[in-house]
Amino acid sequence: MPFAINPAYVWPVLLLLASNIFMTFAWYGHLKFTSSPLYIVIVASWGIAFFEYWLAVPANRIGHSVYSAAQLKTMQEVITLSIFVIFSVFWLKEPVGWHQMIGFALIALGASFIFKG
Repeated sequence: MPFAINPAYVWPVLLLLASNIFMTFAWYGHLKFTSSPLYIVIVASWGIAFFEYWLAVPANRIGHSVYSAAQLKTMQEVITLSIFVIFSVFWLKEPVGWHQMIGFALIALGASFIFKG
């Protein structure tokens, strides 16, 4: 019997990963450009967030056939934190200390309970 993976389990994860990259840049990318006027930053962030929605909405629509809404939201939050750690180090050049890593790990541990039972 061949091993088959239901795409409805995989596509939401992939789409949420891509979505959160856009979301993180929309929300925090402008922090490197503090001399830009706020209205420019807001408009640019809206433009980036537009693509985030194009990925997040289908992720949730497809994923809801196999995941609960609570599981989808939890998945999104853990993905957000994971993407943010990478973004913070490589884009903002801000170190992530052990306090943050322990806090994020505890959030991920708590999130794992959503997927039990």
